[in-house]
Amino acid sequence: MRTHQQFDSPIGTLTLVATDGVLSGLYMHEQAYHPDPATFGEAVAYGFEDLRRELGEYFAGERRAFSVPVAPEGTPFQRRVWRGLLTIPYGETRTYGQLAMEIADRHMTRAVGSATGRNPVGIVIPCHRLIGADGSLTGYAGGLWRKRHLLDLETGRVPLAGLAVTA
Repeated sequence: MRTHQQFDSPIGTLTLVATDGVLSGLYMHEQAYHPDPATFGEAVAYGFEDLRRELGEYFAGERRAFSVPVAPEGTPFQRRVWRGLLTIPYGETRTYGQLAMEIADRHMTRAVGSATGRNPVGIVIPCHRLIGADGSLTGYAGGLWRKRHLLDLETGRVPLAGLAVTA
């Protein structure tokens, strides 16, 4: 059974989706590759308390890793890429090519980029930590301004006192 809930964050409203009680989606408003909201299941007022707390702590600069279980739906290759994203430490970045070399081979850079763009559990699976080979911010389905905000937050460049999070 799928359920969902909205969460107001410093980067806009997030839609949290669970399948059988496990996080399977975290979508940003106007995100590329955003699934049809009709597939999110019933809107609920409960069931996301741990994730909401962890997101609040993350946006307040108090959390570096998420502990909520995730079950993103995708191809075996996509899930391999998403597992690779989880190995990038908080506040650090890797290039798409570096991740491709870690999980497959350097010739898979475009495929890694494509799988990353379809990450259904943004922020928790930190696809924002991937950058272009030249160090530029590229290819973030949630919008480059959000990618910049998340990276700035993780590297301490965002004035945390000015952020308000609605739980």
